[in-house]
Amino acid sequence: MHGLNRRPDPKRKSVANEVRGPIEQMLHLLLPNFAPTGRRKPYPFADQAPGLVAHLLDERGLRPATLINYRHFLRHLENYLHGLELGSLRELSAPILSAFVTQCSAGWGMSMRGGLCGVLRVFLRYLFRERLIGQDLSQTIEGPKKYRLANIPRSISWTEVERMLATVERRSVVGKRDYAILLLLVTYGLRGREVAALTLDDIDWERERLRVPERKAGHSTAYPLSPIVGQAILDYLQHGRPQTADRHIFHRVMAPRSPMTDGAVSGRASYYLHKAGVAVPRPGSHTLRHTCVQRLIDAHFPLKTIGDYVGHASPDSTAIYAKVSLENLREVALGDGEEVV
Repeated sequence: MHGLNRRPDPKRKSVANEVRGPIEQMLHLLLPNFAPTGRRKPYPFADQAPGLVAHLLDERGLRPATLINYRHFLRHLENYLHGLELGSLRELSAPILSAFVTQCSAGWGMSMRGGLCGVLRVFLRYLFRERLIGQDLSQTIEGPKKYRLANIPRSISWTEVERMLATVERRSVVGKRDYAILLLLVTYGLRGREVAALTLDDIDWERERLRVPERKAGHSTAYPLSPIVGQAILDYLQHGRPQTADRHIFHRVMAPRSPMTDGAVSGRASYYLHKAGVAVPRPGSHTLRHTCVQRLIDAHFPLKTIGDYVGHASPDSTAIYAKVSLENLREVALGDGEEVV
């Protein structure tokens, strides 16, 4: 009876929690319908702004991956305010937000800093609309300055593309899958998430068509299925893809054999670029997308046609590539009949 009154040991509870995690991961692999019992931290500011997630999903139409980015940035803000011992969002002010952005983004690149500031502006506008703060502080968030056509896209030469493709071990299951992925990226200029989202239903073998749904510009695109790309996909489907009821084309090779994510697709592109010794800033799936666009620019296709081909939402997204089309610029500068001295 004395043992019934014993208080729970915190150390024993901590050990139990550490053991439970790996066990639940194993059960999730063996039992697809298994639901982990571990408690997940609530979304940042769930207690003070309970309608935020619904606003982001229903009104702003954010994708799940983007919602994760919002969670990441807002968690930084929540922790920062907790460190200042600010218990209410009504205590927010322009100096506090400025200090947070400066401290949080120290060492970050321009893209990450811009993402943080964009999330904060959306968050603050929502708080003001819902009267959770007394004034609209979104205008006090100044992101990094960006100048039109200031950055040159990180494309590579076609010789480097061929060198990268030559490093793929196409006899292995991983190689068959990755070779098809790389060809899709560089042939059609697809984004990593678009490759990851492809399903068996998106390939029309009879009509030799490849459909890419839900592009950034808000529409689907149908491409002629290149024989080389089609053969690479078919080789993977017949000799590499796991037997699964899931309709996604590309899957993990190791357990759990779930569909690949956009991050995994980009990671494979980065891996082969490094393997081939191709030096490029921030290598990944966008490197091959940029290379596809640059080849079309160099082939003198109209910018509108190129933008439609790769699913650009804005003509400005395509125009930046013309900046590095040096031969075209030289012809415009010289005029007819002139030569470089």
